[in-house]
This record gives sequence, structure tokens and C-alpha cells, in this order.
Amino acid sequence: PWPISKSSLKIWPIYAGSYPPKLRHMMRLQSFRPWKPTLAAAAWAVVTAGVGGALTTIGPWYHDLTKPVGQPPDWAFGPAWTLIFTLTAIAGVWAWRDSETARQRRRIIAAFILNGVLTAGWSGLFFTLQRPDWGRIEFVFLWLSVAWMMWVVAPYSRRAMLILIPYLLWVGYA
Repeated sequence: PWPISKSSLKIWPIYAGSYPPKLRHMMRLQSFRPWKPTLAAAAWAVVTAGVGGALTTIGPWYHDLTKPVGQPPDWAFGPAWTLIFTLTAIAGVWAWRDSETARQRRRIIAAFILNGVLTAGWSGLFFTLQRPDWGRIEFVFLWLSVAWMMWVVAPYSRRAMLILIPYLLWVGYA
């Protein structure tokens, strides 16, 4: 790659389409507001967790359910989901920052929004409506949405894809 300096900016025409891709990427980074995707990802995590938590009411009906062998203890769910939402928000920020076009970012946002809706929706089906049978059906779509998030972010940020693995495993296990 050719060296990029302030003096090299002077030899290129004013319109952005004529700049080499590496220079265009650097120009975007200079005008980039790093707090915006971080704030958006944190808001996504808090809203998704809040809605899911509000839809989760554990009562006698839940305690009377026959639970699968090896299900994590009830106390593990809070810390696990806190970690999962934190890692998912970080993955979203990393993928956003490493993507280059508005189209790529829209795909990332769509994947995370769909996953948030399905995550909260599962709590609504399972806990609020007390329909574990519907929850089992929705679980398939939830798991696929996590896999899709991983697939969407992988081309832009391998590390973002890797830190979503615990989410995929947790949804499949718990």
C-alpha cells in the first residue's frame, strides 16, 4: 500500500469518488464519532434485556415444569444473560466499526434488531403466555437469528463473530 499523508491529500481531486479506497476509509474514520455505535449497542442491549426481563415472571407454573436434565440452575440465568448481552453489544460495535458501507451497516443492524425481537419474544411466549410449546418453536428461530448475526458480522470482524459463540451455545443449551 502506498503511504498516506496530509500532503498526499493535496494531489487528489476534491470529490470523494476519486480517492483510493484506503484513503476514503481513513477519511471516514477521521470524521467518525466513536460513541454513536457504542451508545446504540448499549441501548439495544438494555432495551432487549429490559423487555425480556419484564416479560419473565417465574411463578409456581414454572417451578412445576419438568425440566431437562442438565438445565442450568435458576441463579445462573441472570449472570449468563448479562454476559451475553454485553458480548453481543461489543460484537455489534466491532462489526459496525469494521464495516465500510451503509448497506453493510444496515445488514448488521437488521440482524441485531431481529435477534432482539426474537429474544424478548421468547420470554413473552414462554413466561408471560406460559406456552413452553410455542417457546420451543420460537427457540429454533432465536437460535437461527444468533447464527445469522454471526454470519452477518463475520466478513467484517472475525472477533465479533467469535464472541457471539457463547450466545449461540447458551441458547442451544439453556
